Amino acid sequence: MERFPKLKRADHITLAHGGGGQASGELMKNVFLPAFKNPLLETLSDGALIDPPKRGKLAFSTDTFVIDPIFFPGGDIGSLSVHGTVNDLAVSGAIPKYLSAGFVIEEGFSIAELKKIVASMAEAAKNCGVSIVTGDTKVVPKGHADKLFINTTGIGFVPEGIDISAKNIIDGDIVILSGTIGDHGTAVLTRRKGLEFDTEIVSDSTPLNSLVEAMLKAEPNIRMMRDPTRGGLSASLCEIASISGKGIVIEEALIPVSVAVRSVCEILGLDPIHVANEGKLVAFVPSDSAENVLKAMKKVACGKEASIIGRVGGCPAGRVEMKTSFIGNRIIEPVIGDQLPRIC
Repeated sequence: MERFPKLKRADHITLAHGGGGQASGELMKNVFLPAFKNPLLETLSDGALIDPPKRGKLAFSTDTFVIDPIFFPGGDIGSLSVHGTVNDLAVSGAIPKYLSAGFVIEEGFSIAELKKIVASMAEAAKNCGVSIVTGDTKVVPKGHADKLFINTTGIGFVPEGIDISAKNIIDGDIVILSGTIGDHGTAVLTRRKGLEFDTEIVSDSTPLNSLVEAMLKAEPNIRMMRDPTRGGLSASLCEIASISGKGIVIEEALIPVSVAVRSVCEILGLDPIHVANEGKLVAFVPSDSAENVLKAMKKVACGKEASIIGRVGGCPAGRVEMKTSFIGNRIIEPVIGDQLPRIC
């Protein structure tokens, strides 16, 4: 006897797909299982049973993705939901291994689009070297959500001897940025507003775990890493300065920004350091190993445009200052509220 009896074909999500009955089983059988195929998921247990690491630590992170639009230049909500949690684990010094995926779907959502997004998640997970081993699906009545929201929770293993924390930062440490900033936020904004430019801006959504692995191989004592997503580079640096109790000075001329992103920001009155990224990291590195770390980063595709942008010290504790291109100093503060809502 077949485990999931066939239902009458439907092209769109109905409330029955979230009811836990036959329609839910059909959705699992026809959409999720073929895409996320792996032994842990195929047990269809309420939870995945995972062997703990024999040495080192577990890392655990979660994020919820509500981006609008769900398809954007360079990605979609599916790949973004994988990259986002993988990157949170990676910049904690962990090797990402397992993800859960929770879906909140609005009644009437196209099953064809759901399959496209799930396929994108599966491809992203494969590229990151992680498995989606458990999940959940809820359907809400039309008008009670906007198309599709996804939560991903991840588990990774931190090798013994790796300790990534703002408390480790000392005066003289070097600040390294892995590439151009503002690409994701401006890509989503231009698609959302229907703005057209000569050069299409593409999101930088990408996994960072290979980059982090290369960096830690070059310098296992990297003090701190953070992926500057919502709030951009400014929010990340200000939070790190506050937690560490250290002053941070960066140089505007050293911060890589693409010509297209800079142009869009000037037109819309945005500052690139406040705009979201989804495939960049900022790292605090001992001064005597900074050049080696930079060299290692440039050998990885997503680190080719890495640059030293500043150092710790040289301004009051807990403050971030930027030497501007006009030979002056500007105090950097995070934006109040959300400059670009629903960006991830």
